[in-house]
Parts: sequence; structure tokens; C-alpha cells
Amino acid sequence: MDKFWMIFQFLQSNQESFMNGICGIMALTSVQMYSAFDFNCPCLPRYNLAYGLGILLVPPFILFLLGFVLNNNVSMLVEERRRPQGQRGKDRAVLRYMFCSMARRAMIAPAVWVSVTLLDGKRISCAFCTSVPVETLGNASHPSLSQGEMKQVLARIPCKEIYDGQELIANEVAVRYLRCISQALGWCFVLLMTTLAFLVRSLWPCFTQATFLKSRYWSHYIDIKRKLFDETCAEHARSFAKVCIQQFFEDMSVDLAVARCHPPRKVPADPGEATEKLLGITDQSTMNMVLKSWHRCKPPLHLYPPALPSGNSWAGEGQPSTHPPVPQRETAAYYSRV
Repeated sequence: MDKFWMIFQFLQSNQESFMNGICGIMALTSVQMYSAFDFNCPCLPRYNLAYGLGILLVPPFILFLLGFVLNNNVSMLVEERRRPQGQRGKDRAVLRYMFCSMARRAMIAPAVWVSVTLLDGKRISCAFCTSVPVETLGNASHPSLSQGEMKQVLARIPCKEIYDGQELIANEVAVRYLRCISQALGWCFVLLMTTLAFLVRSLWPCFTQATFLKSRYWSHYIDIKRKLFDETCAEHARSFAKVCIQQFFEDMSVDLAVARCHPPRKVPADPGEATEKLLGITDQSTMNMVLKSWHRCKPPLHLYPPALPSGNSWAGEGQPSTHPPVPQRETAAYYSRV
């Protein structure tokens, strides 16, 4: 049991890296599942390029969008970007940090798809089979073939069962040539993405360390605040529903007792835990007003009223305060409302 707890703590402390690994494994699994099916190239000059590049580029774009859709922080980012100014300003650096963090995680699956697809070589062989250098690899002096007919023959290279151009160029030679180029592009892409990830991960915080720390702190704050607000709303809704249901059954028991001329049974006294969690909000209109105020106003980020300047403070000696003292009880009531 202790080992499982240690593993859980490790995953919790390295949640970002763990989720990035999960995204990469899911992308690799999807590529392998797709490769398990037979890849059928059209073997037509007009469709080979579109089909091969479509299989190479369209699924990564879909995976990139799914990476944003499955990220819970997207709604938080949009809400923070579109909310009214209220009593709290919006820092664009924090929004950029949140977007870049989501984009980096969403790029993992597309990068894995493109890398594995290039290393496999079938899609590039289908897309660029008509561009095989026949003068270098084949018989360029093959008679009675126009340019269109030669492309028609070369387009059938990925389809061994219908390829009839062995006299022009051997099928195995053309396939090996295209697959070699595809694998070279795949390794170059892997090297490029690894270098880019290293630069973003390691060097970017070094240039703007203060801005990076500030953006990361406030992005964590926004995420945790949203989760705590949702938990508080759920707890308040549960307590509100519990009180409403208890009052409904109490009223029903009184009505039934009056109709049957029986004294109502005494309802067991509730310790009032649910009522205390309502924080004074006991009707629908007040709750709607509180939620609207939370969206529009956003309480300022200072937990206590500003302290009065003292004689030896940096503000100077004997300067009058421009803010009247706010009772602590009123301050606590204000934050309980928002």
C-alpha cells in the first residue's frame, strides 16, 4: 500500500510530465491502430498527392484540436479572456502563458503522428511516387511513353498487384528510394521537435524569469480558484437542495395531518449544518445576483484593507490615510458574498 501511495505522490508532483506522456502514448497507439488496417493508395496521378498528404497532415490537425477540446483549462482561458474588467485587471502575460502551456501539450499527439507516419514511409511513397527520378534509377530511354503515360505508370508504384512498369523502373527500387527519403524526413522532424522542446522548456524561462514565475503563479491561482469556486457552488447547491426538500416534507406532513385530523409527527431536529453552509443565500434571486456579481465584478486581490501608514514606514511620517478603516466583520461578509 505504501508503494502505491509513493507512486501516486510521484504522479501528482509530476502531473504535467505524466499527462504529456499519456498524450504521446495515445497518439502512438492511434497510429499503430491505423497502420493495422491496409493502407490503400489510389494509384492515380491526380489523387496520390492529395491522399498521401491528407493522411499525413489532416489527422495531426484533428489531434491538435482534440488536445484543446479535452483540456479543461480551455473554458477557463476563454472565461478569463472574455470576462468584464470588474475590480480586477487582466494580465495578458498570464493568458499567453496559459495558452502556450495548452498548445505545448496539444502538440504532442500531432508530433508523434507525423513522426511515426514519416518513419513508416507508405504515405510519402503514395504522395510522391510520380516524382521518382527515372533518369537516375530506371530506364529513361523506354520508348513510346509520353509524359502523361509515364506518370500513369509511376502512380501505380505503391500498388504492386497492378504495377506494369518493371521495364521503366523496378518497383522495389522506387519503393526503397521513397521510403528512404521519408525516413530521413522523419528523423529530421524528430530532431527538430526535440530541439524546439528543449529550447522552450529550458531556455525560455531564463530570459524572462520574473515574468515566467509571475505568469505561472497566477495561472495556477486561476485554475485553483475555479476548482474551489465549483466545489463551493456544488456544496452550496447540495445544502440548498437539502433544506428545500426537508421543508417540503415538513409542509407535506402538516397538510396530511390536517386532512386526516392527526397531529403531525415531530420532525427530528437538524443540527443546522446545511443551513450554515448557505451563508445567508436562501433564495434563487439572491443566488443569481451573487453568480452575476462573481462574473462581472471579480473581487480585488487583497485579502485585508490597506494598513495605515506608521511613523517609521516608507510612506512617510504623519501622512493621513485616504482609506477609512473597514471593520473585519464587514470584510469577511463581503468575501462570503463573492
